[in-house]
Order: sequence, then structure tokens, then C-alpha cells
Amino acid sequence: MAKVLQDPREQPDVILGDFTLDDPLVTFTPEDVVFTYGSKWKQRYYTQIGDDYFIFPAQWDVQNRQWRRYFPRRGGDWWTEHYPEDQMQRPTGPLCDGCHSVNYDIATKTPTEWNVGCEKCHGPGSVHNLDPTAANIVNPARLDPVRADDICIQCHSQGQPHENPIDGAYYDWPVGYEPGDRLSEFWELEGPDLGEETFTHWPEGSAHKNRMQGNDYVQSQMSVKGVTCYGCHDVHGTEHNADLRAPGNDMCLECHGPQLQAGPRGSLAYHTQHEPDGEGSLCVACHMPPIARTVGDVYVRSHTFKFISPALTDRYGIPNPCTSCHDDETTAWALDALEAWPQVSPWRVAR
Repeated sequence: MAKVLQDPREQPDVILGDFTLDDPLVTFTPEDVVFTYGSKWKQRYYTQIGDDYFIFPAQWDVQNRQWRRYFPRRGGDWWTEHYPEDQMQRPTGPLCDGCHSVNYDIATKTPTEWNVGCEKCHGPGSVHNLDPTAANIVNPARLDPVRADDICIQCHSQGQPHENPIDGAYYDWPVGYEPGDRLSEFWELEGPDLGEETFTHWPEGSAHKNRMQGNDYVQSQMSVKGVTCYGCHDVHGTEHNADLRAPGNDMCLECHGPQLQAGPRGSLAYHTQHEPDGEGSLCVACHMPPIARTVGDVYVRSHTFKFISPALTDRYGIPNPCTSCHDDETTAWALDALEAWPQVSPWRVAR
């Protein structure tokens, strides 16, 4: 998070896109880029015009190594009706920069610093800098679970401010929110239209697109029980994927071991009906399937922790973890297999 925006004029090698490819989408050169955004799934490219920044209408698909169009279509997101269709007339200040910086000032169009610095999560730090004590800085671990999660959800969610427009501009981030506040006083989460696939949600209510971890999470039993985002992730960085505090299943089994109330019972192979060292025995394979689209055919993991039955694929078209992995099989095959598993509730896989 501290390096999501990079300046290629200082570090030319941060540009991942292949500008030697002859692609009509690419109408700019590396010399036109003042910031790169992203490096894991996709990379987008900022330019500056006057005192505003804009994102070029081509992005680099990191996994598939190809250029893709970047253009939020009209009707595809709530704010598109308030901005011209020309990508170079959609400034990043109101649409992006509040999450990619610290203390972004909507009047001066400048931040204290770019990227997610300390104050983004810990609040104003000038007093703490002069006299470092626990009492004069926000520590998410000392907040109630809702306010603690709100610090992450302020950017890891889709929604819009309660007050919009602000000084004539429509903002896609929670203007005025600071760590320790109740985010709900500033920001309304985008909700599903049950039974209908939208830009943000599948018809059964799970996230359809990236940056929806918060929308998913607040509906989950994990959130209901008071498990916080920092219970699993360490935003200061770890050696594990997604900055998890422990690798893979070790993270989940801290609370969901067979001897604990949360279960599951029996061995890993008994619970998953897959080889214990295989992909099918990863907790996230079934409980956090990659169903939220980030770019092209690349999807990121759901944060509802629900098992998505193949029956929901038949009913709503949402991908399920069984036939997403066993892509040569049908949903009927998957349902027959699940009904033969021990400890699997027939209500959860109901046809």
C-alpha cells in the first residue's frame, strides 16, 4: 500500500507495461507517465494536466501481459453520469486520490504525501511525533471492531459519500473521514440488488468486482463475531501472500482448528475430501473463491467466507469453487459429489 503509486521519473523500472507492442489502445509513451498505479494485478498510468491528474485509457494486465482498455463505461459505476466519457476529462482527485494518499486536500488538490502512509490508518500524527505516547495516536487495536474495520473499509469498498456533490464535484471516496470515526457517518456502501447482476454485485449478493472487500466483509459471520481485518492481515507487511499474519491454512486454523468450537471436525482430508497437500484442501479454495473481477479474466478472492453452492451457479450465474477448479465438469456433477460428502449440510447445497 505504501508503494501503490510510483514515480517512473525517479524509478524508470516501475513501468511494467510493454510499450514495444503495437497496440492501438496505447496512445502515450513512458515519458508521458508521472505516476504508475499498481503492480500485482494491473498497472494504470497517470499524467498531469494543470493541477489535475488523469489516468490514460489503457492499462497493463500484469498476469496476462497484455494491454486492456481502461474506461469505466457510462452506467457501469454511479459517478460515470457526472463526468464526460472522455477518460482525459475524469480527474483522479475526486475519483481516486483520496485513497491513494494521506490527507488529500480537495481545495488545493494536494496531499500531505502520496500512497498510504502512517496517518492514513493512525490519524493525525504531529502531536504524537513530538511526544510519542499511546494516548495521542489512533491504534486500531484499541478501537471497537467496527471502527477498526472502518479504517480498512474506507478504501476497500465501493460506495459514495452521503454529501455529493462537494463544491460542484462528485467524489468516489469518503471525504472528511479520519481513523477513529464511524465510517457510516461519511460513506454509504454500495449494496446488492438481490436477483440482479450489477456492476458491483452478483445476484446472490457477493461482490462482483475488485475493491469490494468491505462490502463483502460486513455481511460475513466473521464481522458479526467481531473478527477484524487486522486479525488476519498485517498491513505493515509480512512475507506471506496478501500480508497475512500466517501462511495459508495456518491463518485459518488458528481459530477454525478441529479442537475449537468453530471447527471443522476431523482431519483436513476428511473435511475437504481432497488430498491434504493439494489445492482443493486450501481453506480459501472453497471459502474465499476468486469471483471478484479486477482486470480482464483475472479475479480476486471473495471476503464473505460463504460457500457458494453449484446450485447458485445454476440459479444466478455466479461462479462456484467446485466447477471453477474442475472446469471440465458440470454443476450437476458437483452437486452429486457434495451430497456424498460427510458433514455437508444438504441445505447448503440444495438444488
